[in-house]
Amino acid sequence: MINFSLEGKVALVTGASYGIGFAIAKAYAEAGAKITFCDIKQEFVDKGLAAYAEAGVENVKGYVCDVTNEAMVQDMVAKIEAEVGPIDILVNNAGIIKRIPMHEMTADEFRQVIDVDLNAPFICAKAVLPSMMERRSGKIINICSMMSELGRETVSAYAAAKGGLKMLTRNICSEYGEYNIQCNGIGPGYIETPQTAPLREIQPDGSKHPFDQFICAKTPAGRWLKPEELTGPAVFLASEASNGVNGHILYVDGGILAYIGKQPK
Repeated sequence: MINFSLEGKVALVTGASYGIGFAIAKAYAEAGAKITFCDIKQEFVDKGLAAYAEAGVENVKGYVCDVTNEAMVQDMVAKIEAEVGPIDILVNNAGIIKRIPMHEMTADEFRQVIDVDLNAPFICAKAVLPSMMERRSGKIINICSMMSELGRETVSAYAAAKGGLKMLTRNICSEYGEYNIQCNGIGPGYIETPQTAPLREIQPDGSKHPFDQFICAKTPAGRWLKPEELTGPAVFLASEASNGVNGHILYVDGGILAYIGKQPK
């Protein structure tokens, strides 16, 4: 029988106070996992804990952690192992985006995006790998992006980071597959989250935001996806059902990468 259960597993989802990370963590809880998450500020952790409680998810542990700080990450992982248990599932979800034309972006702004979106997954994976290697079991899931495959105006740093994260995913698979550790990625399309809300606002004249129109025209589904639509793939990649899947990026994009777009009328 195919085993999608996460019963008794300990999951760490970074940046899971809301949005995609929250939806994935909630789905893991429903599949039986013990949930831990982190965010960069106590106020975000508190809001996350309140949201989990409201959703009926019990015994969630939240930690304040800057995932770009290796010492803080190592300390958090040690606390989770002491308070909850060894981490079986790591989801590198925390991320940022700066929509700035490349010729206007400072090197420091570029480095900040790379630090959060690429260096942090390396730091977090490095922290959980020794225990996974010792137990010869583990799942690492990196939240990549369609920008792992495509470029677009104003997101040079984000696309560079997510492209790097795709290759880090494949390299973790290559280096640690012999320990029965699977590392895969999820590449979300355009998702309805607070981060993307400004791009979906109705304009003063009652029309859709131009970017909203663009995305709906580029998506065979004709709409933005909801965070919950990522949860099935996330549970699959965290469960024993995916033990033979390693180094793969699963794009959950409503078909954008397969579609050239509608012909103009």
